[in-house]
Amino acid sequence: MAIGLRLPSIEEVLELAARFGIRLSEEDAVSFRGLMGGALASYARLDELPEPKLPVRYPRLPGHRPTPEENPFNAWYWKTEIKGASDGVLAGKRVAVKDCICVAGVPMMNGSRVLEGYVPDVDATVVTRVLDAGGIIAGKAACEDLCFSAGSHTCATGPVRNPYNPAYSAGGSSNGSAVLVATGEVEMALGGDQGGSIRTPSAWCGVYGLKPTWGLVPMTGAMPIAYSVDHCGPICSNVENVARLLTAIAGPDPLDPRTINARVGDYLGALQKDVRGLRIAVLKEGFGHPLSDAETDRKVRDAIAEFRHLGAEIEEVSVPMHYDGPHIWTGIILEGAAEMMIKGYGMGNNWPGYYTTSLQEAFARGWHSRPNDVSETVKLVLLLGEYMHSNYHNRYHAKAQNLRVKLRNAYDAVLANHDIIAMPTIPFPATEIPPPTAPREVYVDRALNMQQNTCPFDVTGHPAFTIPCGKVRGLPIGMMLVSRHFDEVILIRAAHAFEQIGDWQQR
Repeated sequence: MAIGLRLPSIEEVLELAARFGIRLSEEDAVSFRGLMGGALASYARLDELPEPKLPVRYPRLPGHRPTPEENPFNAWYWKTEIKGASDGVLAGKRVAVKDCICVAGVPMMNGSRVLEGYVPDVDATVVTRVLDAGGIIAGKAACEDLCFSAGSHTCATGPVRNPYNPAYSAGGSSNGSAVLVATGEVEMALGGDQGGSIRTPSAWCGVYGLKPTWGLVPMTGAMPIAYSVDHCGPICSNVENVARLLTAIAGPDPLDPRTINARVGDYLGALQKDVRGLRIAVLKEGFGHPLSDAETDRKVRDAIAEFRHLGAEIEEVSVPMHYDGPHIWTGIILEGAAEMMIKGYGMGNNWPGYYTTSLQEAFARGWHSRPNDVSETVKLVLLLGEYMHSNYHNRYHAKAQNLRVKLRNAYDAVLANHDIIAMPTIPFPATEIPPPTAPREVYVDRALNMQQNTCPFDVTGHPAFTIPCGKVRGLPIGMMLVSRHFDEVILIRAAHAFEQIGDWQQR
């Protein structure tokens, strides 16, 4: 039998049986141990077979961890310079990569002590596509601990600070990506979004962030949270750069079953079209939440009204089920994350895609040796997810997945007669970063209290684009535009038209 693979002892067989409430005699355990030997021969053969790896096509040096002077907002995790092809849609563009995405030979921490010291041996599909398109990988952008926070204070390397006021949150979990774009260190960045993690930091940092349709951009080589809400997408300095980056990274990937139905559009061509005749639905339930800021609501309504002057039609609509979107999202992601991200060691099982086995192994070792070092939000996810799984046997997760279809249909009913649904991205501007001594309740609230409008569209998979539309108390706010599945072209058309009418910082 292969080195490292052994039969369980009789005591281990009895212990395994007890976990499932199965009573075995010692004689029974001996019998089952013998039967296991046949299957373990297959595992031994797996040890002997070479494993296929994602391609690493471009030479690179490992780079370096930036000094505080190089990293005033703590937005970088690691800096490097990996040059791709000599031409392409991203020729010469510097791109930061969220630190949940593998870049071979460059350290990856995913914001967590659990992965400290891990160096991937593969390039994620989106990284290869950026390099093939002529882009330059400028480094790894800091992110929240295992990406489970929409604030910016759970990252293991320290809070990521808002460039408009360093005492305030940059949003999350793709905060480093948004800050690096906002400060001009890069023009483009890759982010991830499972509850708003592209759109929240983009809105609070005053940049453009697009959560694509679920399944348009592959997650191969990136660490997931929960299969049915995982998204990867662009965070950029302007709409044209969003169109360029999406052009490079979108499209089916045979190694990611999420992308099997991906339909790519002419995103650069969308920049040449205006919005005359487009029908925009203002979502009533996107405004006036208990936590909504009145000035944010007003400025977003004013921004949406500008589309009327550009030739679009505007009508208010109501989708009462929008209020239930966060509840459905909670039912899906808590157990999904506990099973796939934590108990599944960052990869989960039983889905027919590419498994980054080095990441899975590194996470397993880190998790078992340092579970107390994860953030309070990650602990909450594990505790509550495991409680619901153990006591309610996936019933609520399953019901939430079924309600997901009903929620999607509710938005689709509006989109049958309209091209875009519009609302505030986040109902209020950035909040202060809690101090290290803050009570756990404040720490968790500041990480998760802003997703009322964002997380429903992770559940339904609709594309959602946040564009900066003004400031409130000196901090940026965003307007979110949502459209039909795989109709990112419409969103880019509308965002580009709005971008042309004036400097959002003066609003």
